Formats: sequence, structure tokens, C-alpha cells
Amino acid sequence: MNIRQKGHIQTVPIGYISSCFSNKNGTPRQPAVCMLSRASLQIQPSVFNNPDHALTGLEHYSHVWLIFLFHKNGHMNYKAKVKPPRLNGQKVGVYSTRSPHRPNAIGLSLAKLEGITGDTLHLSGVDLIAGTPVLDIKPYIPDYDSPATQTNINVRYEQTDDTVDSETEAEPEGLQNLGYSSSGLDSDMFPASVGLSEPFDSAFSKTLADVREYLQQGEQCVETLTNRKLTDPDTQRDGASRLCYGADSYSSIADWIRNPPVAKLSVRFTPTAEKELKEFQPPESTDTGRPKFQFLKGPDEAMAAIQGILAADPRSVYRRTRCSDRLFFFSLDKADITCWFGDGFAEVLHVRPV
Repeated sequence: MNIRQKGHIQTVPIGYISSCFSNKNGTPRQPAVCMLSRASLQIQPSVFNNPDHALTGLEHYSHVWLIFLFHKNGHMNYKAKVKPPRLNGQKVGVYSTRSPHRPNAIGLSLAKLEGITGDTLHLSGVDLIAGTPVLDIKPYIPDYDSPATQTNINVRYEQTDDTVDSETEAEPEGLQNLGYSSSGLDSDMFPASVGLSEPFDSAFSKTLADVREYLQQGEQCVETLTNRKLTDPDTQRDGASRLCYGADSYSSIADWIRNPPVAKLSVRFTPTAEKELKEFQPPESTDTGRPKFQFLKGPDEAMAAIQGILAADPRSVYRRTRCSDRLFFFSLDKADITCWFGDGFAEVLHVRPV
């Protein structure tokens, strides 16, 4: 049995990230935190003699998976349980998180592919710092990667009577189970002697039509909550189950992902910080007398990026709960940002050139 069959492999980076994040401080922990962040990845010529050939066809995809190394861990120690910042000190198993401190320091990130120039990918929505070694690139394919698209949500139609007009659309299964028909009122349920008024007939038919249309949008699912530890008392009072539609019908996640104990922060800028930020120019600017960004397209995009980063509270649990110093510093593209944290907010004090 060779080394690869035993699971031991030697990795070779195919390239290194050039990013608007130069260090760990302030770098988003997930791509969705700052969708305006930008980066590029150049394929190493040592991997392929013609690296641009390896990217042929990738331009047809909007997003790519990046498999990379957490090269800035600082130490290779890892534990079975970790404390995600969003849980504010609570411990969970490392494999239920995306913590960088794991037996194999390998990360997976989804980035938007803005374009390809020769051997270089231009990306946005990244959570990677400059110099991150990338091991592989794979196209994001919803048909394979998204549980929602893997599930067949087409409503099944059954032809129960050969005499039914083939052009007449059958009722969705969910509506049949309710015992109603959107084509009209059931004569057994409402005999002629009842004498329903025309307005009621019309309103009831419209309601049935709305239900029919809603059921056609996707399958229903009943999510059992009895065995779950619910922290929301309102949810506990709702009972043991609830109907769910859309994305919730196809996958489930830990409750703390969407409802973390750490709330989002409001973000504001001092007049001084706003003035300093407006001095920055986009990358294509020829004005040599003012600072300019390398990745971000201008002050507006930079402001939105800063707001996204700070709203998610980039501080560690220690800094958030035990450190008396509320000042925080981080770099974004060619700007050094100084801010401070109050109760429920972050305020940007300065935005200066690096």
C-alpha cells in the first residue's frame, strides 16, 4: 500500500491569495460577513507550464470553492472542543464548527468569481488574508452542492380519470390531501340547499387558488423539535413541530448559527473618519497626490466593507469579555482603521493610509 492509499499526501499550493486583508485582525470569519471584500489568485507556473490552460471553462461559473491552508494559526495544537466567537465562550465540538484549529488545518471558502485574466482569478466575498496558500479550486455547482436543488420539488400530477381533459392541470398532491378543489366548491360539502352567496363563493374559490399556488412552490416538511434544546421560550410554547418551507425544507443547521448569543452591532463613523475615507481613490485613479485602494473600488465600497466587518464584531471572546481596552485596529486594503467598541455599537475614529 502506497503513501496516498494510507491517506498521507504531500500538498503543493497552486497559488497564494492577494487580498484586501493583510493580517488576521479584522478579517471576516465567513465570506458572507463582507461580500464586498476582494482578492486575486494567480496560478503558480511551477504547477503547470501553462497555468491559464487549467482555468479554461471556469469562466462559465459564478462562484468557486477555494481549498486552502490556515497558515497563520500560530500553533498546531488543537482540541476536541472549541469556543466559536459567535457563541461567546460556550464550547462545542470542533467538527461542528469552522474553527481553523483542527487536526488538519485545511479550510474551505466559497468566493464569487468576478473574472479571469490569463492565469489570475479575480474574486470577491472572500475571507482570506494575503499570502494564504490555496491547494485547489473547484467550481460551485448548485445542482450538486445545494441540498435545495438536489431535492425534486416538482409537484407530482396524477391522471385519475382518462376522460379528464389533458390540458386541465391536475391538483397538487398537498391540495388533494386537504380534500378541496380549486376548480370550484365540492358539491358534497356544500349542497345547493345551503345557498352560498356569490361573493362567498368567489372569495372561497380565490382562497383555494392561493393555497394551491402556495403548495406548488415547494414541498411541505414537518420539523420535529421535541428532542432539540431550544433557548427561545416563544419557540418552546409553539409545540413540538412546525411547518417549514423553502431552504429549511432541505437542510438543517445549529440554532446558534442564525440566532447567536452575540448580537450584531450598529456601526457609525465620526466626521473625521468619513472625511479621511473620502480621500481614498479607486485603483485606476491617476491622482498621485491622494491615497488609492488596490482592490476596493472606492470610498463607498470601503465604507460598506468596514460596516460589514464591524457589525459582526471581529474581536475575540477574550477581548470582548475580559479586555478593558475597547480600541481596535485593523487593515483593509490600503487603509488602517482605528475604531472603538461601545455597548451594542462600533465607531470608526480614523481611516488612514497604510
